[in-house]
Amino acid sequence: MAKRIETRDLNIFYGDFRAVADVSIDIEPRSVTAFIGPSGCGKSTVLRTLNRMHEVIPGAHVEGQVLLDGDDLYAPEVDPVLVRRQVGMVFQRANPFPTMSIRENVLAGIRLNNRRISKSEADDIVEQNLRGANLWNEVKDRLDAPGSGLSGGQQQRLCIARATAVRPDVLLMDEPCSALDPISTLAIEDLIEELKSDYTIVIVTHNMQQASRVSDRTAFFNIAGTGKPGRLIEYDDTRKMFSNPTKKETEDYISGRFG
Repeated sequence: MAKRIETRDLNIFYGDFRAVADVSIDIEPRSVTAFIGPSGCGKSTVLRTLNRMHEVIPGAHVEGQVLLDGDDLYAPEVDPVLVRRQVGMVFQRANPFPTMSIRENVLAGIRLNNRRISKSEADDIVEQNLRGANLWNEVKDRLDAPGSGLSGGQQQRLCIARATAVRPDVLLMDEPCSALDPISTLAIEDLIEELKSDYTIVIVTHNMQQASRVSDRTAFFNIAGTGKPGRLIEYDDTRKMFSNPTKKETEDYISGRFG
């Protein structure tokens, strides 16, 4: 697990409109990379191209390359369903399947992939991934209760357990704490720190303090104005980005002068 992901001259389109231009970035395995920038600059759009979620929007397409350990995820012969199995995603709002129990939610990805497992193997997968999401002790006595009955922070950790159960190489997180209270946010941040020993993690966040706390490297995106494409402005070690950024745009955003 935990593979290197790269983009090369990535341009992202909605129909004829180029939303993001010329993004080239290298993301190391077993690390956390934060995408920051003002609303509308394309950071979530870039994130969604990393597992081909972008192309589920009618008319959306990309030019350039997205490479997973050197393999082009957009090559003609590549099945996007397999890509999404390798590159999992946790969304902004927790989205456990409402008609499924906690246990069934964890196993949902495995079932959708038509993988047959025994009850004992299923039990092991459920416990292992709920433990990995720091949720096991809170739910072990009610695994058959609806996943939607959990608190917001617990639901988000359940979604992380569901994502890790299919054993991806990369985990994408699109503002996973934006709807959570500070205590739940801290639990997710602690979990991200633990998960990076096994996964390559990319997180989109509007919270500068969160980016500085959880990430090893930070990518700052910006947009020149309405109708212009978003662009990658600066990408560096997080500590350097937040203490001594190279570009004035980055310094202005991190210091709160705009955005």
